This record gives sequence, structure tokens and C-alpha cells, in this order.
Amino acid sequence: MARAGMERWRDRVALVTGASGGIGASVARALVQQGLKVVGCARTVGNIEELAAECKSAGYPGTLIPYKCDLANEEEILSMFSAIRSQHSGVDICINNAGFARPDSLLSGSTSGWKAMFNVNVLALSICTREAYQSMKERNVDDGHIININSMSGHRVVPVSAIHFYSATKYAVTALTEGLRQELREAQTHIRATCISPGVVETQFAFKLHDKDPEKAAATYEHMKCLKPEDVAETVIYVLSTPPHVQIGDIQMRPTEQVT
Repeated sequence: MARAGMERWRDRVALVTGASGGIGASVARALVQQGLKVVGCARTVGNIEELAAECKSAGYPGTLIPYKCDLANEEEILSMFSAIRSQHSGVDICINNAGFARPDSLLSGSTSGWKAMFNVNVLALSICTREAYQSMKERNVDDGHIININSMSGHRVVPVSAIHFYSATKYAVTALTEGLRQELREAQTHIRATCISPGVVETQFAFKLHDKDPEKAAATYEHMKCLKPEDVAETVIYVLSTPPHVQIGDIQMRPTEQVT
């Protein structure tokens, strides 16, 4: 069902990074339901291809276009934007959703783990933001939107050593989003920038973070009613549906039962 305020986005192009599962897949589905052309990218696209077929069989008015892209590789990101430009004109909405955590603490973590998190959570987000803006600018798109899926870990540091470096990358996303908002104003555009910062969302995140302790991972989601990926996707739709003169800087959202 079309949401009020989403009519202006119909048939326009949105990029969703990390669309193979979790929040990214839910956001991609929600946008297709609203009639957008959605490029969903990930390192492996099997799940996105399945989701595209599911959306098509459901008769949703939009389309989902799977695209294989390793966001840790700048050349692949640039190639993806070039393909979007040649095949679909360009990007009108950029949802920087891709991100991950590794259990590499500050005192004993591996440099390779820190670099992997920084490359995806900070650099890839920044590259996609830059390329999305350039895509909008060259087509005189003045009403685009860049949404960064951040985290509550970008606003406070919890006493869990395994995620302290991850939290630092998310603090960077908080700063980057506000810096982007300021630069967009200086450029005298009406392109908007928004952060969405969820708390605990029931995805595979904890299982990847605690890959050697599945019981600990499962316990993350068992002691309270967690957010669902669909809750975050609904928030993305809300942000996009606001009038063009409304600038939402950051939405912080937690499960009602979450303490920290």
C-alpha cells in the first residue's frame, strides 16, 4: 500500500547496500512495495535474487535489481555507480546500510579486524555518499536523500569490550552524517541527510559477532522483545515520506525493554 508522502519517489532509483539480509533486505522490500527501482548490493547476491523474485511474484509496483559489490573494494563501488548511471540514470536515494562488527577489542584486537570494520563501516559509507551526491548533482536532482543506518553504539559506549572498536566506527557515522548535512547546506541543495540509530535488532548480527559462542549470541535476543528489521525499514519509509522542507537528523530507536 502506498504511503502518504511516498508518491514523489515512485519509479525513482534507490541504492541499498548490504541488502542480502537483515535490515538491508527489509528496507529493499519496503522500498519496492512503495514503487521504487531498488538496486540492492552485497558481496553475494543469491539472497537478493530470491527477494527480487519474491517481490515480483507478490506484484509489488517497484523492482529490485541485485548487484554484486564488495564494499571493501573502492573500484567495485565505482563500477556499481557507473552501471547504475548507464542503466538507470543515477541514484536518487542512497541507503548506507552495510556494516559489520568483529570481536576485536582495543587491547587484544587484530589490526586486520579493525581495518575490515573501518573499511566497510566508515570508508565504504563515505565513498557511496560521495558518489550518490555526484550522481544527483550531475542530473540536477535537488531533492535526493542519503540515509545512514547507524546504531545506538554510535551514541554511547557500553561496557562490552568486543564492540568498542565497532562503536568507534559508528560514532564516526554520527559525525559524518552531521558533516554531510552541513556540506549539503553549504552547497545550497535541498538534498537531505539522515541517521537512523537502532538498538538491538533481531538479525544475524550477534551470531557473527559471537561466531564461536552461538549460545551467547542467541541469548542476546532472548531476554527481551527486540526490534525487527521491519521496524527499521518502516522508519526509513517514514523519513522518506516527510515533506521536503523537513530535515530529520537522527532517529534513535530501542526495544522498549532495552536498558542501555
